[in-house]
Amino acid sequence: QVQLVESGGGLVQAGGSLRLSCAASGLTFSNYAMGWFRQAPGKEREFVAAISESGHITYYADSVKGRFTISRDNAKNTVYLQMSSLKPEDTAVYYCAADRRVVGSTMKGDYWGQGTQVTVSS
Repeated sequence: QVQLVESGGGLVQAGGSLRLSCAASGLTFSNYAMGWFRQAPGKEREFVAAISESGHITYYADSVKGRFTISRDNAKNTVYLQMSSLKPEDTAVYYCAADRRVVGSTMKGDYWGQGTQVTVSS
């Protein structure tokens, strides 16, 4: 059974930082591109960042470029999202996804985590 479990969310002031983690189990992690998405109340889910199977290629939404960094540790079956210079508009539930075929903003996700809440206060 595949599981993706996010952690690291919380409440932070604008300008602060958080690091999200997504621990994967039940799949060959190094065979999957990984992505982070987010959904704010009343809005559609949107792409945030993605990383290739090897970790050599990364993609970012324009809204987070230069502030967020995605990385992965295939030995630990974990993908990370380091978020800095957080803004109130970054407030959302953040989800990680694993995709066997596509990496980037068009990822559909074969598997999804349950999400972790990030709240940025002004």
